[in-house]
Amino acid sequence: MQTNKTVAKRADLLCFSLSACQLPKIIIIGVRKGGTRALIEMLSLHSAVAAAENEVHFFDWESHFQKGLPWYLSQMPYAFPDQLTVEKTPAYFTSSKVPKRIHQMNPDIKLLLILRDPTERVLSDYTQVFYNRLQKHKRYQPIESVLVKDGEINLGYKALNRSLYYMHMQNWLRYFPMESIHVVDGDELIRDPFPEMKKVERFLQLEPQIKASNFYFNKTKGFYCLRDHGRERCLHDSKGRAHPHVAPAILQKLYQFFHEPNKRFFELVGRTFNWN
Repeated sequence: MQTNKTVAKRADLLCFSLSACQLPKIIIIGVRKGGTRALIEMLSLHSAVAAAENEVHFFDWESHFQKGLPWYLSQMPYAFPDQLTVEKTPAYFTSSKVPKRIHQMNPDIKLLLILRDPTERVLSDYTQVFYNRLQKHKRYQPIESVLVKDGEINLGYKALNRSLYYMHMQNWLRYFPMESIHVVDGDELIRDPFPEMKKVERFLQLEPQIKASNFYFNKTKGFYCLRDHGRERCLHDSKGRAHPHVAPAILQKLYQFFHEPNKRFFELVGRTFNWN
């Protein structure tokens, strides 16, 4: 039988009374196409977590930020006093004004940053835009034409900037110590989610609850889905789409382009990742 706490947590409702809401104690700050939706869905398996259903875009969209903290609070889910509220907005990581704004709200907040191999993230970024334009019957550019210009990597392509992690991380570390930021390995979360989620639990100082049995591999979709209180759920079909074929020579250019920025990021966070 589900407890009242579980039922309320699963309701995924915005608060009708602000007294039933809490400002987030945890924010998933990015990165776009890094696995933020998977991360918040997996984190919501924990009974001590109340997860906002939608991306709030409070700290990066001026139209939302000008409404103030009462509006932000109203976007949070119903939460019990002993629960931690979490929201995720992937654009926060690459927005220069966001770290200061979050710090002003709560300098002790816990931040989760999920990253993938920068080249894979660029390809996922392109794939999302490609399908969005396809569905709207809009023209799209072949991937080679956006990645390369005059035989060199196209530095004007915005998706490349989003994968220069060290640039954005420098800005966050101006306001938050590394102890307040946990970097989730998005590639490992795809391959084997359970160990990565145990690390997240430890970082957030949550009582261990998430189990290996909460995850099962869906052969049809090609990625892990969730099992929670006998209920099974998978991410939307827009997740896990196949990337377009990219010529090996262009991939090599991307790997070379990201080699030095990756080294700088590893030095910043004191940790290496199996990228390129």
